[in-house]
Amino acid sequence: MTNIQKLVNELKTKDLKGYTHDFLQTWDKTVPELEATILTAEIMYAMWKQNISPRVFDSGLAVSWFRDNSTRTRFSFKSAADILGLSVQDLDEAKSQISHGETTRETANMISFMTETIGIRDDKYLGYGHTYMKTVSESVEEGHKDGILPQQPSIINLQCDRDHPTQSLADITHLKTYFGSLENLKGKKIAMTWAYSPSYGKPMSVAQGIVSLLTRFGMNVSLAYPKGYHLISELEKQAGKFAKQSGGTFEVTNSMNDAFKDADIVYPKSWASYGAMERRAELYKKGDQTGIEEIEKDELKENAQHKDWECTEEKMKTTKNGKGLYMHCLPADVSGQSCKEGEVEASVFDRYRIESFKEAGYKPPVIAAMMFLCKYHKNNPADILEKLFKTKKPIRV
Repeated sequence: MTNIQKLVNELKTKDLKGYTHDFLQTWDKTVPELEATILTAEIMYAMWKQNISPRVFDSGLAVSWFRDNSTRTRFSFKSAADILGLSVQDLDEAKSQISHGETTRETANMISFMTETIGIRDDKYLGYGHTYMKTVSESVEEGHKDGILPQQPSIINLQCDRDHPTQSLADITHLKTYFGSLENLKGKKIAMTWAYSPSYGKPMSVAQGIVSLLTRFGMNVSLAYPKGYHLISELEKQAGKFAKQSGGTFEVTNSMNDAFKDADIVYPKSWASYGAMERRAELYKKGDQTGIEEIEKDELKENAQHKDWECTEEKMKTTKNGKGLYMHCLPADVSGQSCKEGEVEASVFDRYRIESFKEAGYKPPVIAAMMFLCKYHKNNPADILEKLFKTKKPIRV
């Protein structure tokens, strides 16, 4: 059973005064602030498992604003809000005045009168998602300063074009548990690689989030992709700087095989080519949905030139002692199951299915931790959690 008090005591050592009111990118936070987020997630998850309520709100809304499809993140956001005591309200743009031209500033304020947090997913178009979230954040901050809103809702990035912080922090929490500590991750090699997908041109933000986060914790990160599938150059350079600062390494290769060699962890995941993402964004700006659909068809043809980028049993044999840990944000394109040919062989996925599902299970407490710390980072959050832990109010009878 997790020693909750030990985690609380460790959380007390973290400086959170500069945590800020939103969680938009992991690299906006210091390493101690990221460690605090992980600790808080672990505390909340342990309390939930031990039937102890971490509820800090008696009322209030958590607005779920998804501009792209989702299963895990959508339900994780709902679970996180519920365990903290918030009610969730989905914002359906098609059923709102947004569809009639309502401005972002107006929408942000109108949904925020009794709202504590707004979770946004906007990941489809390069150059737009992160900018949109910042606009919402600036709008509610202005509304609070102007006396329109009695409180300022926090903005939680549920995936944008640049980062997917709820995913990468869930992943590192899983790795911390799997390998025993964050300290044990230092020197471990992870292969963050592109993989073939026949489904659609996926966002780049998972890969960008992983290389930007894990290089800060002393890991040896190998990023692999076919030519033309590079990430935002600024973020690749940033990962290199983080690696130097933490004592880890960062390399970029165009060989999946090279990345897998002696890797402790592999993360084969598809994303769209950079050129396709640029063209898609240009057409989005023009409102050309037909053109976007045509690019999607072209992207699938482009992907099909790299079907050998698959996580196979043969490739897994080349990992550290042939026992590298397989990871995926899910849903994975599993060859012979969800598709004819895809990201990973069925036998590999099935062998690591339980670990992959456990990995996904850290997302609700990670999101809850983000919500909680964005709200209470200046109010001794460890003391709040300690009081809730010692009160031992049950969640379930």
